Amino acid sequence: PPVERRKQKKDKKDKDVKVIKRAKWGLSESTKKELGAAYEKAESLFFLLYNSIPGRLVRVVLAVYMCYAVRPYAVEFNEYCRRLAQGMSNPSIVYKAQLNNGQTIIMNDYLDAYFWLRDKTPKDARVMAWWDYGYQITGISDRTTIADGNTWNHEHIATLGKMFASPEAESHDLVRHVADYVLVWTGGGGDDLAKSPHMARIGNSVYPGLCPGDPTCRMFGFMDRQGTPTPMMERSMLYKLIMHNRRPGVTANETMWREVYSSKYQKVRIFKVLKVSKKSRNWLADPANRICDAPGSWYCVGQYPEALQPLISSRVSFKQLEDFNRGGGDSKYQEQYMKRMAGESVSNEDRGAMMEFYKAYAPQSKEGAAWENTELTTHLWNTIKANDLDGMKALLKTAPTAVHTRSQDGRGPLWWAYEFGRPEMRKLLISAGVDKDAKDSRGIKAGDLEAGGEKKKKKKKSKKKKDEM
Repeated sequence: PPVERRKQKKDKKDKDVKVIKRAKWGLSESTKKELGAAYEKAESLFFLLYNSIPGRLVRVVLAVYMCYAVRPYAVEFNEYCRRLAQGMSNPSIVYKAQLNNGQTIIMNDYLDAYFWLRDKTPKDARVMAWWDYGYQITGISDRTTIADGNTWNHEHIATLGKMFASPEAESHDLVRHVADYVLVWTGGGGDDLAKSPHMARIGNSVYPGLCPGDPTCRMFGFMDRQGTPTPMMERSMLYKLIMHNRRPGVTANETMWREVYSSKYQKVRIFKVLKVSKKSRNWLADPANRICDAPGSWYCVGQYPEALQPLISSRVSFKQLEDFNRGGGDSKYQEQYMKRMAGESVSNEDRGAMMEFYKAYAPQSKEGAAWENTELTTHLWNTIKANDLDGMKALLKTAPTAVHTRSQDGRGPLWWAYEFGRPEMRKLLISAGVDKDAKDSRGIKAGDLEAGGEKKKKKKKSKKKKDEM
């Protein structure tokens, strides 16, 4: 009957499944039972040994050994946590420090400077500083600051950067319309001089004339590790105020600024702005010149006095710069900026400005060439590697003594021309007056590098030493 046939098929299927499972695992039911019994015996034996006296002793010994092995790491981690906690617990403007003689002090220069502003300046005094310290000046000194961490207007921050990075007289002519005091962080480390290349670059993003033809503002910065400023930095208001009477020959113009405060450990300096424009001051203080979102509101968009309108009208709006990502804005500036950041040459138009920048690094004479790695040595090496004859001609036209430039190992452009196999570059350098007989730190001439000359010279020296021995 059909019912029995279905039952037979099911039984056969179940039997086939059992056979397949058995074939898959290779174990019969009896074997599984034997393995289960063996496992139970092994488990009981393990717990018997585990809880026995020898087993307990072994566990204690292992625990002690692990504690001993981990202890150095635990001590190191504990010391690290304590140092980190101590560093994080210090306020950002008051902290422990050590002098050169090892004496531990409490560095409170910043707090003292803010207290001085609070106690020694008029209530309506306006303090100009980089935006990083805006909240501290407002909160501790209770004085108006030009910008703080909540200044979302990039164009305003750029205006501040332009004032700091511009030549002293030009800056004063702008600052006198918006501020009564200028506060600068000094003393090295993360002071305003270290931040100043960023100030210049931010200022140049809105006022391209600050660093003409140089989107990354490389002409504003240091020329070496000794802190020698580029000509543009040396002329800036910021450099004059920070280095006033601290570096030979550097003084702030006494008809524009007067130093009124210097902190104990020279971390902060405050200058009073002289010849402040009373007209601009009164205009800014007039409530009628404030644009508020509602009458009597605390939220008011600031305005610049009439005297600064020529400057403000010349800037490129930050919205235009952002539009570059969507196909708009100042695409030429952005294109140059990205190329310069990537180390690429931009165009013949901005070469003149860059050559003036590199000229500042060129030695005064062949005899006065210092052996050091600078922006100029890097530029020369890249120019020769790329075999950029036009670039080299432009540089030598602006700075003829650049041919005498030497890197830290004593080598210069002629060595690199031989290394990279640039015969036309060699001719150009020789015609420009490079010293063909000059030697590097190992006594090797540039010409020795041609056709394995350096290797031959090394072999000759080693042979000479053997003969002497």
